[in-house]
Amino acid sequence: MFRLSKDIDSAFQGVGTKGYASFLFNAIYEKKIVCLFPLMLVPFFSGLEVWCIFNNQLISIPKSSFGRFHSGNAYLLLSTALRKIGSPQYDIHYWLGHDATEVDSVLASDKALELDAALGCCTVQYREVQGQETEKFLSYFKPCIIPLEGKYSPQNGLAEETYPVTLLMCKGDHAVRVKEVPFLRSSLNHDDVFVLDTASKVFLFAGCNSSTQEKAKALEVVEYIKDNKHAGRCQVATIEDGKFLGDADAGEFWTFFGGYAPIPKCSSSTNQEQTPTTCAKLLCKSFLEFLRKEGRSTSTSLVLLTEGLENARFRSFFDEWPQTAESSLYNEGREKVAAMFKRKGYDVEEFFDEEDEPLYTNSRDALKVWRVDGGDVSLLSIHDKAKLFSGDCYIVQYKYTYNERNEYLLYVWIGCESMEEDRADAISNASAIVSSTKGESVMCHIHQGNEPARFYSMFQSLVVFKGGLSKRYKTTFLVENANEGESKASLFRVQGTSSRSMQAIQVDLVGSLAATSLNSSYCYILQNEASVFTWIGKLTSESDHDVLDRMLYFLDPSRQPMSTREGSEPDTFWDLLGGKTEYPKEKEMRKQIEEPHLFTCSCNSDVLKAKEVYNFVQDDLTTEDVLLLDCQTEVYVWIGLNSNIKSKQQALTLGLKFLEMDILEEGLLPVRSPVYIVTEGHEPPFFTRFFDWVPEKANMHGNSFERKLASLKGKEPVTKRSSGSPWRSDSKENASRGSRSRSNGSERGVSSCSSEKFPSYSQGRESNSDSTPLVKKLFSESLSVDTNNGSTSSNSDISKENPLGGIKVDLSLESLAYSYEQLRVDSPEPVTNIDATRREAYLTEKEFEERFEMTKPKFYALPKWKQNKLKMSLRLF
Repeated sequence: MFRLSKDIDSAFQGVGTKGYASFLFNAIYEKKIVCLFPLMLVPFFSGLEVWCIFNNQLISIPKSSFGRFHSGNAYLLLSTALRKIGSPQYDIHYWLGHDATEVDSVLASDKALELDAALGCCTVQYREVQGQETEKFLSYFKPCIIPLEGKYSPQNGLAEETYPVTLLMCKGDHAVRVKEVPFLRSSLNHDDVFVLDTASKVFLFAGCNSSTQEKAKALEVVEYIKDNKHAGRCQVATIEDGKFLGDADAGEFWTFFGGYAPIPKCSSSTNQEQTPTTCAKLLCKSFLEFLRKEGRSTSTSLVLLTEGLENARFRSFFDEWPQTAESSLYNEGREKVAAMFKRKGYDVEEFFDEEDEPLYTNSRDALKVWRVDGGDVSLLSIHDKAKLFSGDCYIVQYKYTYNERNEYLLYVWIGCESMEEDRADAISNASAIVSSTKGESVMCHIHQGNEPARFYSMFQSLVVFKGGLSKRYKTTFLVENANEGESKASLFRVQGTSSRSMQAIQVDLVGSLAATSLNSSYCYILQNEASVFTWIGKLTSESDHDVLDRMLYFLDPSRQPMSTREGSEPDTFWDLLGGKTEYPKEKEMRKQIEEPHLFTCSCNSDVLKAKEVYNFVQDDLTTEDVLLLDCQTEVYVWIGLNSNIKSKQQALTLGLKFLEMDILEEGLLPVRSPVYIVTEGHEPPFFTRFFDWVPEKANMHGNSFERKLASLKGKEPVTKRSSGSPWRSDSKENASRGSRSRSNGSERGVSSCSSEKFPSYSQGRESNSDSTPLVKKLFSESLSVDTNNGSTSSNSDISKENPLGGIKVDLSLESLAYSYEQLRVDSPEPVTNIDATRREAYLTEKEFEERFEMTKPKFYALPKWKQNKLKMSLRLF
C-alpha cells in the first residue's frame, strides 16, 4: 500500500498504482453479474516508472525515452506486477552509469530506500551498474539498452548529440548486452557479434565462433538502431567473418577500418570479462565494505531482500527452504463478492477460468483409449473407454482441429497402483505412436490424481475404479493381498464442473478409518450389493448436486439411492464405512496460477542447467533451443526444430529433471505434475495462450538468424508446413518417473471402434526402423498423418478469410461514440444503455488508438485475457 509522509519525496506520489481499477466487477447487464473477480487479484503486468537523478532531484522520464540511459547519470526504476494472490510485487532497480558522480550514486541508493518505504517496505531492490546489469533489468527494455555518453538534459530529453560512427559489441542469446567498444580493428574478435553504426548504413559483423542465437539477437539490435536512430531510413548489411571476396558490403565495412586485415585468433573478449565464481556465504556486513575486504569489483550486483520476499536465486543457495501456506484470498474474494450481489437480487454467473474453456472443435472418433497390458495394447470400446483402473496404465489420444489442420493430443495416464513395468511399456508405446505422426503430436505424461481439467473434459463422463486388469497387477496384488479382507462396499468421490466434465473416483475403503476418505467439499456415492447412499457435503453447491445425480445415473440407472446430507447420516451409512471418525471439513480451495516462468535448459552429464527468461515473448522461443514453461500446475517442454533434442522421450527426461529440481524453490510444483512435450510448429492453444501468439512465426523456414534477417530486410517470411521432424522412439529408460499434464478439453467424441487386442510390439522398440511401420499399421485408422494441412472447418480458430483469426468485430458501435471519461467504470457521469462488457467499442477510432496505442482490429485479434488486461489498465473493465 502506498504511504506518503513528509520524509518521502513528492515524486513518489501515487507511485505503483498503475493498472488498478476501482470496481470489483466488469459488467452489470440486465441485472446479471458476469465474472466476479476482485480486480487487484487478477495477474497484470502494469509496467514501469523511471526517474533520473538531475541536480539532486528526481526527474520523471517519459515512456518515449525508456531504455535511453546516459552514462553520466544515475536512474531509479520501479516495476509493478499485480497478482491474483496477495499484494502487488514491486521490484526497484537503481542504475549507475560509469561516469555518474558519487553524489548521484548515493542519492539513487537513498531514493530507492525512500521508494521502498513509500510502498510499505515490501520491495526487492537491485543495484545495477552499467555493463553489469541483471537479466531481469535488461528484460524490461527489449531488445536492448544502448547507454549514451554524456548527461541527461531535461530541456529536450536528450543531451545535444552529433552522429558519430560507433562500434557496439553484442553478447547474449536471450537478454542481449550491448557495449560500445573503441572504433578500432583490434576491438573485433572471432567469438562475438559486432554492430557498426554509420550515418547511412548499419553493419552486423558475426565472428565465426558466435552462435546462431547471438547473431539473431544482434539483428534485433540492428533493427532497434535502424528504427530509433535512423527513423527506418538506412540500409542494413551482414558481414561474415573470413568472407571478403566478391562481397561489396564486406569491402565497404572494412574501409571504415582502413582496409581488410586478418583478426588475431586470441583477440576474444570472453576470457577478459569472465566473473570469478565464488562459494555462497551468508554474512551480515556492509556491502561495499565486504567487497573491499574480499578484493572484488565495486560493480558487483547487489540485491536487497526483505524477509518473506526472497527470490528464487537466493532460496536456491540453501539446502532447504520453509514453505509458506498458500493464500486463499482469491477464492474467498470471489465468494464474498458473489454473495454480496446475490443479496441484492442479481443473478450471478462466473466466466470459465481461461484454462478450463473448451478449445477444440469436436469431431467423430475424436477420442480413443488403449489399455497397456504387458506387451499387449488393447483398444477399448465406447463403453469401456470411460472406465479406467488405478492399477493400469492407458494411452489416450484426442484428435482436434486447430489452425485448419488436424492435431493430436497423446496422454500417458499412470494409475497410482500400476506396475513399474507397465509404466515403462506405456511410455515406450506412446513414443512409438508419436513417431508414427512424425513427431507432430503433443505428448503428455500424467499421474492419477494430477489430471488437468482438459483431460477430464475429453471423456465427458469418467469413472476411475480401484484395482486393475493387467496381468502384472493381478499377479502382484492378488499374491500380496491374499490374506487381507476386502470390503464389499465401494465409495466414489463425485467431482466435476458440469455434465460436460464429471467424474466418479473410487477411494480407499479398507480398514477401520475408511470414513477419513470423506470431505465436506464433495459429494459421494456409497454402495454395496443391498443399498446405495448419496452423501452431500456441507460445502457443495447446486451444480455439484446436479453432477451427483447425473453420475449416479451413469453408474447404474436401475438403482434408487438413499440421499443423506452431511450431519444427518443414518447408522447404516456409518456401518458401511466401518464406523464414524473425523474427516476434512474445510473448503478445498482451487490453486490459482500466477504468472508462468520460462527457462532455457540444457543437460550435460545428467546435470540440468536452467536459466530464467524474464518478461518473455514468443520471439524467445528460438528454434535452436529447448525451453521449459513452468505454469506451477504443469510444465511444458518446448522443442525447437533445430535443437539437439531428437525424441519426445528425451524431452520428457528434461521435464522430469526440472520437476525434481524445483528451481523456483516455492514448493508449488509437485514431482508428479503433468509434463507436456510440444514441438515447434505444433503448439496447442493451451500453450500459445501464454504468449501474444503469431502463428506465422512458428512456421518459418531456416534458423533464427535467417528468419530475423528475412524479416529485417523486408522479405516475406517463408513459411513451412512441417512434414515432421526426426523424432525417434527411444527405450523405456525414464518410464517409471513421474510427470503431469494440464490442459483444456472439449466434449467427448463418439467412437465406433470395438474392443480388440493387438499383438505385442514393445519388444521391437529398440529398433526404430521396425517399430514405426508396425505402429502405423496398428493405429492407421486413428493416427493418419494429414498431408493436406487438415480440413477446413467453420469453427476453426483462424480462417483465411478473416485476418482477425475468425473473430467478428462489430465496428458499427462507433456510431454511438462516447468519450473515454464517460465510459470509464469509475466515471462520475456514467453512460447508460450500453453493453458494459464492451465499453471500449464505443470509443472513436482516434481516441481508441490514443488510449490503447493500437487499432481496434489489432486489439480484437489479441487473446481475450490480453484484451481484459488492457481494458483493466484503462478502467474500462
